[in-house]
Amino acid sequence: MNLKISNTNKHLSGNIKITGSKSESNRLLILQALYPSLKISNLSNSDDTHYLQKALESEDELIDIHHAGTAMRFLTAYFSTIEGREVVLTGSKRMTERPVKLLVDALKKMGADISYEKNEGYPPIRIKGKKLEAKTVSLEANISSQYISALMLIAPSLPSGLEINLEGKITSTPYIKMTLEILQRAGITGTFEGNTIKIEPVQQLEDQTLAVESDWSSASYYYSLAAISESAELKLSTYRKSSLQGDSCLAEIYKQFGVTTKFEDDYIILEKRPGSKPRNIKENLQNSPDIAQTIAVTCLALNVSCYLTGLHTLKIKETDRLVALKTEIEKFGSRVEVTQDSLELFPQKDFSKNVSVATYNDHRMAMAFAPLGLKVPFEIENAEVVSKSYPGFWEDFQKLDFEVEKTSI
Repeated sequence: MNLKISNTNKHLSGNIKITGSKSESNRLLILQALYPSLKISNLSNSDDTHYLQKALESEDELIDIHHAGTAMRFLTAYFSTIEGREVVLTGSKRMTERPVKLLVDALKKMGADISYEKNEGYPPIRIKGKKLEAKTVSLEANISSQYISALMLIAPSLPSGLEINLEGKITSTPYIKMTLEILQRAGITGTFEGNTIKIEPVQQLEDQTLAVESDWSSASYYYSLAAISESAELKLSTYRKSSLQGDSCLAEIYKQFGVTTKFEDDYIILEKRPGSKPRNIKENLQNSPDIAQTIAVTCLALNVSCYLTGLHTLKIKETDRLVALKTEIEKFGSRVEVTQDSLELFPQKDFSKNVSVATYNDHRMAMAFAPLGLKVPFEIENAEVVSKSYPGFWEDFQKLDFEVEKTSI
């Protein structure tokens, strides 16, 4: 469905309950599959988590995870360790274009039996589960952290645990640390020092329930709303000051836009008071690339130039997010330059009218552009794509006086 969105109310207030972090939920689901004594609360209701949960419960040979990239990486590692189980992992057309070769190569070095059904290096892949005896493995460090996390999650179930040696400069360190801290919260011993990760073996975990923190990436859209508004007071739950999520850097980044973050109990309060705005923004988002789209659109709305770097992993997401951002932002009349690693925005004060934003089957494209409705009415195509990570997004937006009009199905 396509939605036309607008909001003439420049003073925002409201309470929003955001579902559990997709990143934390998906890591905990893999651990729970390996250690059934583990229970999870505040689990994400995202499509990605749903598809991962469904795959873990399925007894079918063919497992279709649709657009869920995290599920593809984590399940590739997981099913490699399940003795006697043979599966074919596949997904959407875009998923069959997203590389898995580096992870598959690492698992093969560990003794895994994995083959490609069609194109070398890409899903669908056939996995014949077996006992993996390897004690160490090496792989490039400047790749998607999901490859590394996938190996970390299966590591404690291996007879000798696993030592992972990362070669080169590490990308998305916070996500690796998140995985390690989740393992440690569950009672698993592990370390991450320099370029070496060590995870000790564990046969059984104590009965316990681990709570999932709400998703900071989802909070980013409310930071954007607060920044673009004239004034705002938005209460979001459930969040921790000592968050495991890399995107919690939002609290610091959005200070530049006049947005303050107060932590109270298990929620945060975003406050914006009328005042000045920055002339330009410069951020290296190597450790939090998922918020690049949000920041770029915030700057577009406020006529603030920005230069964002550390974005090379965005080329292999649901879409090539850098190219998609350039295409859609320029529809509003501004200019964008992108490289393999960066995005630079040269905004124009006046917005083009009657714009329709394409979403490229990418949930973050839809949600990142939505706050722009505070400045100019426009249409978002295939708006239902938000279900990948935040199914209730449009309902929550309407709580903030947004007019959300369905224009087509």
